[in-house]
Amino acid sequence: MFTGIVEEKGRIKHMQTSGTSGSIAIQARKVLEGTKIGDSIAVNGICLTVTSLQADGFTADVMAETMRRSSLGKLNAGAEVNLERAMAADGRFGGHIVSGHIDGVGTIESMTREENAVWVRISTKSEILRLIVEKGSITIDGISLTVAKVDESCFEVSVIPHTGEETTLLGKKAGDLVNLENDVIGKYVERLLGLGGASGGGQSGNAANAKQESKLSMEFLMEYGF
Repeated sequence: MFTGIVEEKGRIKHMQTSGTSGSIAIQARKVLEGTKIGDSIAVNGICLTVTSLQADGFTADVMAETMRRSSLGKLNAGAEVNLERAMAADGRFGGHIVSGHIDGVGTIESMTREENAVWVRISTKSEILRLIVEKGSITIDGISLTVAKVDESCFEVSVIPHTGEETTLLGKKAGDLVNLENDVIGKYVERLLGLGGASGGGQSGNAANAKQESKLSMEFLMEYGF
């Protein structure tokens, strides 16, 4: 588990692919401290397992599902990436609950400066947008951010100077892809209450098209202490 508080910016040394999977080597410094082979490091929000360690970096395997869901395959050697080690049990929870499992990608539509902050507007598919709420949390390339605005096609975040300096986000431009992870709590609520329809339930035929009845009621809430 991660928190979305980026520890450092690393740099891709090289990526080797065969078909739709492969391995990646990343130059890093801070995230190597205390790291062992088998540990998890989030790379632009993607949870990867360390397979080897070097004095100046680490390598990790990348499976086909990761390449399909994320923007990782679009990056080249030399590209900067956001890095975060998995949260220690005695660590401070500075962001929000981040699993490192990417839901999909978004496209940067615009960046607009407002005094000391920068507004970043991102478009994405409806399956991701429906779980984004104003003042809720979203992970963008591994960065825990607060949603400031959301509409039918896009959402916006406001990036403060510290976040801009410590991460790669403001180095991007309109048209660039970013990795998105929805708030995991919202995903579980949607699944458990049957609000996601066919995409959430994995059903087929008439059952996939039928509206699922929510089990949320006052009696349910009272039973579980709400």
